[in-house]
Amino acid sequence: MKLILLGTAAGGGFPQWNCACALCLGARRGALPPRSQECVAISGNSRDWWLLNASPDIRAQLLATPDLRPGPGPRDTPVRGVLLTDGEVDHTLGLTTMRGARGLTVYAPPPVLGALGAGLPLRGLLDRYGPWTWRDSTVPGGFELAGGLRVVAQPVSAKAPKYVTAASIDDHWVTAFRIEDLATGSALVYAPCLASWPNGLDELLGSAGCALVDGTFFSAKELGSAVRSPDSDAGQSLMGHLPVAGPGGTLAALARHPGLRRIYTHLNNTNPLLDPSSSARALVAQAGVEILADGTEFTV
Repeated sequence: MKLILLGTAAGGGFPQWNCACALCLGARRGALPPRSQECVAISGNSRDWWLLNASPDIRAQLLATPDLRPGPGPRDTPVRGVLLTDGEVDHTLGLTTMRGARGLTVYAPPPVLGALGAGLPLRGLLDRYGPWTWRDSTVPGGFELAGGLRVVAQPVSAKAPKYVTAASIDDHWVTAFRIEDLATGSALVYAPCLASWPNGLDELLGSAGCALVDGTFFSAKELGSAVRSPDSDAGQSLMGHLPVAGPGGTLAALARHPGLRRIYTHLNNTNPLLDPSSSARALVAQAGVEILADGTEFTV
């Protein structure tokens, strides 16, 4: 199973267009590498490719990736569809760039499928350009993808996007994916959005060889501090992302899985993990968790 990290930053990318925090200033000076918004391409046979989320940067990401370029026919594409972990705009707006590609399949949890037909009405718009198939990603037992992959979605959060005004807290708005290569038995867990560490996630990680995990914020108060917000608690508590550091953070939880290849993704522009020389980066590296660049390719 081959993976390509098309983007590794949280919504807005890095540097963020309207931010002059120290890290964004460093990126604009060329001292830190820029990152596009989080998205992954995955394939079991290097011919049929699936996108994990569809970032607003998807056009540039596709053009920069040889495996995903069109051909051999004038309108042929190796991209077969998209698996959405949630309905956030930074994970769904890339679908509009892909309009006109016929026959794509989009998998998402039922609340997200509903929201994309109403609150953020992309489904009707996209189907007018070229009919797509929209499927429930949470079907019992999972589903198979072209290229020899099997996917099981596990609900991890009830956090609805801001554009949804009447969401039920009982709905499973956010999922993690376990993706297995049927030929080799190797498996990846993809969990870029974790508001908490849910029941069952440790079991899911224990069944895989690699995990891409939410690394949005290093600390819970990081965003408020970086942008000098009067709300010192701005960040994790408001945006629904479990921080990396602290006794209840993801780094402590990932320590329970030392044999697993662990990679942080969805890094916010205020996150000190973006700076290779930071003490935060050293702490994570010492724990055996990786921070990889956009465009990194590897196999699981």
